Amino acid sequence: MEILGPILLVIGLIGGLGGGYWLRKLLAGREKDSAEAKAESIVNEAKKNEQDVVLKAKEKAIHIVEEAKKEEQARHQELQGLQKRLEKRESLFDQKLLDLENKQQKLYEKAQQIEKIKKEISNVKVEQIAKLEKVASLSKDDAKKILLDNVEKQSAEELLERMRKLEQITSEELEKKSKQMLTTVIQRCASSHSAETTTTVIQLPSDEMKGRIIGREGRNIKRIEELTGVEIIVDDTPEAIVVSGFSPIRRHLAKRALEKLIADGRIHPTKIEDAIELSKKELALDIKKAGEEAMYETGVTGLDPKLVQILGRLKYRTSYGQNVLRHSVEVSELGGLLAEELDGNVALVKKAGLLHDIGKAVDHEVQGTHPEIGRDIAKKFHLPDEMIPPIYEHHEDHPSTLEAVIVKVADAISGARPGARKDTYEQYLQRLEELENVALEFHGVDKAYAIQAGREIRIFVRADEVDDLGASKLAKEIARKIEEELRYPGEIKINVVRETRIIEYAR
Repeated sequence: MEILGPILLVIGLIGGLGGGYWLRKLLAGREKDSAEAKAESIVNEAKKNEQDVVLKAKEKAIHIVEEAKKEEQARHQELQGLQKRLEKRESLFDQKLLDLENKQQKLYEKAQQIEKIKKEISNVKVEQIAKLEKVASLSKDDAKKILLDNVEKQSAEELLERMRKLEQITSEELEKKSKQMLTTVIQRCASSHSAETTTTVIQLPSDEMKGRIIGREGRNIKRIEELTGVEIIVDDTPEAIVVSGFSPIRRHLAKRALEKLIADGRIHPTKIEDAIELSKKELALDIKKAGEEAMYETGVTGLDPKLVQILGRLKYRTSYGQNVLRHSVEVSELGGLLAEELDGNVALVKKAGLLHDIGKAVDHEVQGTHPEIGRDIAKKFHLPDEMIPPIYEHHEDHPSTLEAVIVKVADAISGARPGARKDTYEQYLQRLEELENVALEFHGVDKAYAIQAGREIRIFVRADEVDDLGASKLAKEIARKIEEELRYPGEIKINVVRETRIIEYAR
């Protein structure tokens, strides 16, 4: 029994192992059959899908081919239509070309017929003239001359009488109308009178200020006169000094500088130089403002800013005592009124009238007459071509345009009206300018100012070009030339000033 137990256990184990192996083999066979079935199913499904894709691709390819055939057929039909239209147009063009050639041939034949007829008419005319000349025993020119002479003799007196009558009536009417027009224009334009002013009075806070202005040994007043070119008169007039000079711009510069120095209270050469430099800048702004105000007053626009600056300089320029800027404004207004009456270009006349004396602003610096300088300025600033004749021809006897005639007449009205100008003042200014110009012709002269109403000329020379001995000789030479070339009452003092100024800065 003890042996039987282990044997049974071994047999059981062997049987269990065999049964497990058989069972596992059975399960593996079933799994294999199941995997093969799945693989076969997948393959079959893939074949079926492949057949569907191939069918769809074939259907799509057939559809594309059909569409391509349709497009090709449509294009073929379109090309056939175009070809038919072209053939039709070509046939029409050929027909028109033939018709044109036929018409051209007919015109050529008609032209030949016309030429033939013209020759026949010309021949007939020559024959008729020859027969008439033979009958009249006169040539064509002789007969024409006799006829014209007879007509001229018969109507000469009648024509002359009629011409005299028409001229008289026309001149009377034109004179009456022109007087009426000028009277109306002059009445509509109110203007100021000229004043022969060559001095400017400056009020002082006290008489003690006179001593400061004069300075130690007169150095302050000399420096002011040297830099401004005017004469400062300090007399017994209470709380006032007088600035004398023929140039308005110099007097105005000196007045501005003195007012600044008086307000500051500190007066010495350095302060004087600073005040004069500042006054020059302010004067430049004042000149520009004067030009802009003149434009605004006359209604003129569109001028270059530099040209406005030049125009403003006329505020400090006089002609026979008449302020040139006021005269230019007056000419602009008078010209505009005349242009309205005569149907001229009002805007052009007003602008040309305002600028007609622009050359006088720089005639001391540029060679030539003021109309020539004005013309050159107009061209430089690209003013319209039609504006040049009124500026250049306002002193000519026969201006070339209506606007030039109007500006000339307005200029004459402005200068000829009572109280507009003073001849003595202009002669005085001319004498002083000639005196300065004589001194400026000499080598080494830097500045020259005529002062004391022309009784003295103060000349500043360049120290590096003229020594002390040369300054003495220069004074004698200038005096001799003034005696030879100029006419003047009394005597003229020649004052030559030579000084050396060296400036350095410590930094």
